Amino acid sequence: MSLLNVNDLSVSFVTRNGTTEAVKNVSFSVEAKSITAVIGESGSGKSVSCYALLGLIPQPPGRIDSGTAEFNGQDLLALSERDLRGIRGSDIAMIFQDPMTCLNPYMRIGEQLIEPLLVHGVADKETATRRAIELLDEVGIHNPESAMKAYPFEFSGGMRQRVMIAMALITEPKLLIADEPTTALDVTIQAQILRLVKSLQEKRDIGVLFISHDLAVVSDIADRIVVMEKGLVVEQGAPADIFTNAQHPYTQKLLAAIPSGAPPEPDSGRETLITTTNLKTYFMSENSDEPIKAVDDVSLSIQRGEVLGLVGESGSGKSTFGRSLLRLTPITDGHVSFDGTDVGKLDRNNLKALRRRMQMIFQDPYASLNPRMTVHDTLAEPLLLHNIVDRTGLDVAIRELMDNVGLARGFTKKYPHEFSGGQRQRIAIGRALATKPEFIVADEPVSALDVTIQAQILDLLKDLKDEYGLTMLFVSHDLAVIRQIADRVAVLYRGKLEEVGNTSDVFNSPQTDYTQQLLAAIPGKSAVQHNMAGEGAGQS
Repeated sequence: MSLLNVNDLSVSFVTRNGTTEAVKNVSFSVEAKSITAVIGESGSGKSVSCYALLGLIPQPPGRIDSGTAEFNGQDLLALSERDLRGIRGSDIAMIFQDPMTCLNPYMRIGEQLIEPLLVHGVADKETATRRAIELLDEVGIHNPESAMKAYPFEFSGGMRQRVMIAMALITEPKLLIADEPTTALDVTIQAQILRLVKSLQEKRDIGVLFISHDLAVVSDIADRIVVMEKGLVVEQGAPADIFTNAQHPYTQKLLAAIPSGAPPEPDSGRETLITTTNLKTYFMSENSDEPIKAVDDVSLSIQRGEVLGLVGESGSGKSTFGRSLLRLTPITDGHVSFDGTDVGKLDRNNLKALRRRMQMIFQDPYASLNPRMTVHDTLAEPLLLHNIVDRTGLDVAIRELMDNVGLARGFTKKYPHEFSGGQRQRIAIGRALATKPEFIVADEPVSALDVTIQAQILDLLKDLKDEYGLTMLFVSHDLAVIRQIADRVAVLYRGKLEEVGNTSDVFNSPQTDYTQQLLAAIPGKSAVQHNMAGEGAGQS
């Protein structure tokens, strides 16, 4: 039985520059007691479609041009704001993508949890508090009574997302809309949230509309998949049909973008470029006399010309380790040796000279690129700072960098805000390549990107590695990505090195319980296996 029927929904946005059709004649349904996943890249219209159902599209500039959305015998699109308010948060609840921006930082968790019950007049404060404690326990929050008194900043990302799920479920809705609820989470936390959503859906017999850009993420929980591209539904069906017999080229492209490549063959003949010996990087805590041991006695080597994948959950010390190698973060103790040079003993001038050979690609290019500098100025800065070219040869060098990272030369006069996320990351890669370095730290360079853009950036990095003979430390919490690009893998857990080995050895025979947990949490194993089978068939 259909819980929600959306028919011919069209949504547009009117600005001074004209009208943009964000959603065009979209139709899909959500069955009771099942999960429908809406899949597509950024800009495909998936979130706009779902937000329009609840009147969450700002009007103006947004407007609903046509369509119906039947829920419980009512057309949601025809309801007044007052009537919609009675449905939002009660019969239909929503889990938003970023819980930190959706939870009120000034209110305790308990106050925010019971608010929907009090607003909708479902229960008195005592009953609402009791139900909130029960729900926190149900979604896996330890010591829920204490959690009720905490503020959002006191919780990790995974715990905040569990609070958001509890808040959405507290009014016992018939339909739950989950908007990218796992995008910003570590792979193990992501797996926990996916299992939690699935188990709660089955336990409470509710319908779920699950929005995501990643087919692999939803492959294990969805009963039906709707694929959107540029505001249109291009394909929909059962997961088995989508993964084994995708009809539309865009769906095939999404499937092909799921990281599934075989690990590179190890090369034992390489010489060592970087060595860390008993490396320690500690930070002092305001709330404790004990330091935070971000990197704790790590001894590791990186071979010339290899990609070493560094994996672990948030807080494991991955990014701090990468920054310590470049001395972007002060080292507490131990040694970092780069091509025989002790990085920790260099004075300012010698460190500047060494950094020409060592560069970094940051996770968020929008934050790491100066918004007041054009692409031309961004790429020119390292070239001029390190005296690589003079003013007469600057334009030629910049055009060469633009060609290398696959950007049109005409983009050099644009600013960062005028580019997509994938294009901004290409600019950041071009800046890192400007000095023609021997070593690059790539800190989560694809974690915030759509899967197809992610695949493009990974291919670009592999091509550049081969062309320039780069050595790379590739930091990621996504083991599927690491498997595709890394020659060797090192696993960090709470600042300590858990294990290190060839990629195929770590994936096939993990030596520690923690590594086994990380591998078990990789989403969409059936989708990956299908992709690998397809690649094998194509090669035979």
